[in-house]
Order: sequence, then C-alpha cells, then structure tokens
Amino acid sequence: MVIFFMGQFFKPNIQRRGRIARGIIGVVCLAAGIIAGEKFSWRAGFILMAAGLFALFEAARGWCLMRACGLKTKL
Repeated sequence: MVIFFMGQFFKPNIQRRGRIARGIIGVVCLAAGIIAGEKFSWRAGFILMAAGLFALFEAARGWCLMRACGLKTKL
C-alpha cells in the first residue's frame, strides 16, 4: 500500500514549460549558493544549493512537490 501511494505521489505532474522553469531556477539557485557560500555565509550557500538541487530534481522527474500536495501552480 505504501509503495503504491509513493508511486502515485512521485508521478510526473508538470509539462515541458514547468520543467524548463524549474531547471532555470535550479541553476540560478546553485550559482547563488556558490557565490553566497564564498562571500557571505556557508549556511546560506548550503540552503541555496540544496534548493537548487531540489529544483533540478523536480525538472528531471517532471514532478512538482506543490502540485503533488494538491496546490495549483501556473506552470
């Protein structure tokens, strides 16, 4: 039962436009994380890089966490 539910939860739920947007957001967050980690705080850099990696994961899977939780998004 749990495996079936998780399979439905991670089912692709965004189209090409949303994947491209999340890919761009991921790259921007990674770059900002690297810059913030070097210039300001390693904690801020870590948070931004984690957000960037998560956005790239969403883009690669074609999956959006907010949509999987039932919220409607534009992309």
